[in-house]
Formats: sequence, C-alpha cells, structure tokens
Amino acid sequence: MSDLPSYDFAIIGGGIAGAGVAAMLDQEARVLLLEKEDRPGYHSTGRSAAIFIQNYGSPEIRALNKASYPFLNSPPADFAEAGFLSPRGMMLIAGADGEAALNEEIMQGEGLVRLSPQEATEIVPLLKAQNIKAATYEKNAQDIDVAALHQAFLRQAGRTGTALQTEAELQQAQQQGNGLWHLKTSVGGFTARVVINAAGAWADQIAELCGVEPVGITPLRRSMAVLPSPSDHDPDTWPLVADVMEHWYMKPDAGRLLVSPSDEIPVAPHDAFVDDLVLAEGLYAFEQATEYPVTRVKNQWAGLRCFSPDRNPVVGFDPDNPTFFWLAGQGGYGIQTAPALSELAADLVQRRSLKNWMTQDLISGLSPDRFRET
Repeated sequence: MSDLPSYDFAIIGGGIAGAGVAAMLDQEARVLLLEKEDRPGYHSTGRSAAIFIQNYGSPEIRALNKASYPFLNSPPADFAEAGFLSPRGMMLIAGADGEAALNEEIMQGEGLVRLSPQEATEIVPLLKAQNIKAATYEKNAQDIDVAALHQAFLRQAGRTGTALQTEAELQQAQQQGNGLWHLKTSVGGFTARVVINAAGAWADQIAELCGVEPVGITPLRRSMAVLPSPSDHDPDTWPLVADVMEHWYMKPDAGRLLVSPSDEIPVAPHDAFVDDLVLAEGLYAFEQATEYPVTRVKNQWAGLRCFSPDRNPVVGFDPDNPTFFWLAGQGGYGIQTAPALSELAADLVQRRSLKNWMTQDLISGLSPDRFRET
C-alpha cells in the first residue's frame, strides 16, 4: 500500500479553470491542486483583459455565459463580498469589408443597438466617422475583475480543504492495476483516484503524460499594447471598441488604452511573448480607424488562448479512461464562463445531480467524446 499523500481528485493547473473546479467540489472530497509555476494564474488567467459579453461564442458558450452571469454579478455572500462585474459596454464597428459580418452579429445577438457612424463617434470621439460603414452597441457588456474572481476561487478551495502545491510540475503519471493514479511531481509524489486536466496550453501534453489520447488543444497567441490616455479625452467611460473583422480592438483601462491586434497565432505551449511585427500591424490598423497617433507604448504583453478543433471547451471524462477528466480549451471565453464551467465540471466529475441549465445538448457539445467518434 502506497504511503504517498492520497487524494480523491488531483487537478493539474491552478488557473481560473483549476481554481474554479476546486472551489466547486464537495467539501468532503480530498482535493489536490498542482501548479507548475510559483503562483497560480501566471499564464492565461493572469494576462486576461476579460469582459463579459453575452453575445459571444457558440450556442454552448452563450448558454454558459447566461448561466455564469448571476454568479459573476452577485456571488453568494460566503464566497465574495461583492460582484465581479462593472459597467463597460461594447461597440462593434465595420468598415467596407465588414458590413455583412456586423449585420450577422446583430441578427444572432440579443440587446444590440445599431448605431450610425455619427452616433458611434459621439460615444467614442477618438473614432473616425468616415471610416465607419456600420456600428452596433451592446450596453450590457461588462468588465470582469479577473484577479478578484481567481483569488475568490482559490480562497473558497482553501476553505474546503484543497491542498495547493506550487512549483509542482507533473513529471510522470502512472495508473496502477487498481486504477489509482501515482503522480510524480517536482515537489514529490501523490496518489489520486481521478486526474482533472485543467492545464490550459499544456492540456494535451498532460494527457499524453497520462497515457491519454490528446484532443487537439491549440494555444493561440494574443498580443496586447498599453497606450497612454489621449491627452484631450477621458476614455474611462468609453466602451470596448472592436473591429468586427477582428483587425484590432481597444479597451479603456484605468486611464490607459489597451489595444490588441486580435491575433491568433498558433504556438507551442510556452511563456508567451509579443511578436513586435504582429503588434505593429495591429497598432497601425487601430491608427487608421482613430484620431490617435501611436507614438509611445507604455507596456506590452502576450497570452495564450487555447482552443479545441471546434473552438468549444472540452469538459468531461475521457471516453477511453473514466478516471481522467478534461477541463480545457476555454479559448477566449474562460473567464466569463468560469462559474458555470466550474459548476458543470464539479457536478460531472462527482456524478452529482445536474442543474436544469445543464442540458444534454450542452454536455454533448462539450464532451471529449465528440473528438473520438471516428
């Protein structure tokens, strides 16, 4: 019999996904949270400029958005003292090449108001009206306090007994004849009945380490520049503004402007850094659409947004190993769907009764089974 510390669930990855499911598991469960960095949330979670947008993503993502909103807006009193959302709004604009795409967004979305070019520039005076062919505004888009949400998940997990191990890179995983996982990490060994793969960009690598077939999680790099506030405007009340064809987007942030080229460059899992040429192209597109000449970049960073082949998250037990659970591929939706995805994952992995919103269509649309049908 092993004398290693033993757990019911070993969660690989301490970002928003791993912290969220740890917080939602039953208090009686013995839970281990393994994070290979010196602090949880170092990669994608810690580099997210998240905003809650109901009209964003596939039907499955939109269902998760809807289910997450009450928690984000008004969490249980024993979880957080205040909500994680604050007013922002979002404007989509289209040039000559984007009118059809913007019309499609309006048809598919809820609560979108069409704007004239002049109305768009009244809201965000930095925009050039002559370059806008069409625009729409979503009032209910809201900023998310990512750090506060992540820390609240970690606190809740700690209150229910989760053991957090940092600088604990998984090096070897072997399943014994009795089904128990023996996990070798850089800080020692552990055993667990179930492995929950919440490793973000490294999710496929963790699967292979555990002898499980990957599902095709692809990390895509997203770059961001921090620009000084325009001298003749106060941008703090402006909405996020995005080119509907995803050439760039801009988000006000504490007196600064965050500007991204909306890049999605496939890369290997790594500590992401900015590609200067890609960032320069995005800033040029931003300059062409606005009255803001970019003369100085205060800061810049890059993060990894990780997608499955169909761009939906992967949530559920692996069809070939009922003790290996996927919680990966959240892409650009991981923060705003975190409450619902965490609750769904916790219910599925513990085989608890499912909530009414956890429909079979939703579960099937997220299940790893969909990549093994052939």
